[in-house]
Amino acid sequence: MIKKFTIGALAFAVSFNVFNALAQEAVNNEAVQKIRKEGLENSKVMDIAFQITDVIGPRLANSPGIKKGRDWAVKYFTDLGLKNAKQETWGDFGKGWSVEKYYAATTAPFYRPIIGYPKAWTPGTNGPIKSEVVLIKADTVTDLEKYKGKLAGKIVVIESVMVQPLKNSYTPDVTRYTDEKLAEMAAAEPAAPRQGRPAGGRGNNQMAMMMRMRQNRAAINDVLLQEKVGLILTYARGNYGTFFTSNGASYAMDAKPVNPELEVSAEDFLHILRLLRAGQKVEVEAEVKTTFYADDAKGYNVIAEIPGTDKKLKDEIVMLGGHFDSWHSGTGATDNAAGSIVMIEVMRILKAIDFKPKRTIRIALWDAEEQGLHGSRGYVKKHFADPTKMELLPEHSKLSAYYNLDNGTGAVRGIYLQENAAAKDIFQAWLNPFADLGAKTVTIGNTGGTDHQAYDAVGLPGFQFIQDPMDYNTRTHHTNQDTYDRLVEDDLKKSATIIASFVYHTSERAEKIPRKELPKPVAPRN
Repeated sequence: MIKKFTIGALAFAVSFNVFNALAQEAVNNEAVQKIRKEGLENSKVMDIAFQITDVIGPRLANSPGIKKGRDWAVKYFTDLGLKNAKQETWGDFGKGWSVEKYYAATTAPFYRPIIGYPKAWTPGTNGPIKSEVVLIKADTVTDLEKYKGKLAGKIVVIESVMVQPLKNSYTPDVTRYTDEKLAEMAAAEPAAPRQGRPAGGRGNNQMAMMMRMRQNRAAINDVLLQEKVGLILTYARGNYGTFFTSNGASYAMDAKPVNPELEVSAEDFLHILRLLRAGQKVEVEAEVKTTFYADDAKGYNVIAEIPGTDKKLKDEIVMLGGHFDSWHSGTGATDNAAGSIVMIEVMRILKAIDFKPKRTIRIALWDAEEQGLHGSRGYVKKHFADPTKMELLPEHSKLSAYYNLDNGTGAVRGIYLQENAAAKDIFQAWLNPFADLGAKTVTIGNTGGTDHQAYDAVGLPGFQFIQDPMDYNTRTHHTNQDTYDRLVEDDLKKSATIIASFVYHTSERAEKIPRKELPKPVAPRN
C-alpha cells in the first residue's frame, strides 16, 4: 500500500529531512510529527484561554482573581494526570486588593461616561460622590495653600507637564517580524558590557528631574489626603480609548493611606482638562468600591510535573513557565494568560502523546511578576541559589533548562540565547522542523523584563522565545483592552507545538543544556 501525503505534510517531511541532515544535534522526527499533529489539529488553547480570561478574569497578585486562577490550574493539572500539582509559596507579598464597583461620568457641561479604572491598591470613594471638578495648579506643596479648606469631598485634577496633547497615529497596531528583521536578529553579536553614564550627564539630569517630580507629586498627594479630597483623576498613557494601568499605592501590609484615584483615558482626561483651562464648569459623578485583603500575605506559584522515567536522569529537571498574574483593568489575556495558556497546552500535548520523559518536566505558573518577578525570583532562591550569595543549592546542578513565554499572543519565531552561544546549534536544530511555521531564528541577544531572568541571574540556562509583536506594546500590554478577543488562536497553537518539541528534546538529550559562566554575587535588591 502506498502511503498518502498531503502537500503540507510532504513539504514538512522534505524540509525536515534536509535540515536534519545538516544538523549535528539529534532531532526525533517521529516525536516531532506526533507533537505537530496533537498541537495543531487537536489544540485546546482557546478552551484554556476562555477559562483563564472570561471565567476567572483579572489576576492581580494576591487578589481573589489570582486565588481562583490558582485553584483552577491545580485542578486542571491534576485532571490532566500531572503529578505533584500544588500551590507553593515563594515568600511574603503583601495585601490583596480588588475592585467591587466602578462608575464615573461627566454630568456638566453634558453627560459623558468616563473610560477609566481605579489605580491598584487605592481605596474607594465611600459611596457615590458628585462635585464640580477642581483644577489644581501646584509646582510645590506651598502652592497648595490657596486650596486649603476647599477640597474636602471634591473631585480634583492636578495640572502636570507630563500631560501632552495626543498625536494621531497612522501606523498599524498589529505587526509581525519581517524576514529582514529576523535575519538582523540572527546576525547580532553579543552586546558590549554596559558603561555607566558620566556623572552630571544628560541621563543623570533627566533622572534627577523625574525623581523631583515624583517626590513633589507624593508630597502633594499627602496634602490632598489631609484635605480629604473625594477623588483624584489622573491622566493615563494610551489613545483611542485604550489606557495603560498601574498601581497607585504600595501593597505592603503597613502601607500608608492614599487618596481614591482613577486612571482616566487620555481622550476623556484631556476633554476635562481643556474645559477647566478655559474656565468652564465641569461636574463629575463617580462611585468606586474597592476591597483590601490582609488575611494571607504570602504569594504562591502553581507547580506540576510529568515525572522522569530514566534511572540516571529522572532526578534532573526541564522547566517551563510563564507568569499567571496580571493587571486589573482587562482580563490579562496577552499579559500573560497567553504565555500560561501555551505552557499549559505544552503539558497537555506531552500527556496526549503519552510521552514518558527521561528527565522530569516541571511547569510553573508564576505569581507577582508584574511587581518585580517576585514569584520566579522567590522560587529560584528557594530551590537553586540566592543571587546575592551564589551559594548553590543541590537542585542547581539538576536543572537542564528553563523556557519562558511572556510577550503576548504572537507566534514563536525563534529564541533568545541570552548570550549562551554554546546552545546556538542545539536550538537551531530543534527549530529547523518548524521553519514552515515561521520559527527559524536563533539570536545571541538578551531580552528582559520577565521570569527567565531569575534563572539567568544564578547561572542557569533560562530562555525567552522570540514572538511576533502583534499589538502587544501598542494596544494590550497592561491595558483595558487586554482581553480574550486579542488572542490569536493559530499563533497560540504554533507556539505550544514548537515549545512542546523543545521541552521534549531537552528531556531526552544525553547532556543538559550548556551553561554560561556562573555570575558573581550581586547586591541585594531594595
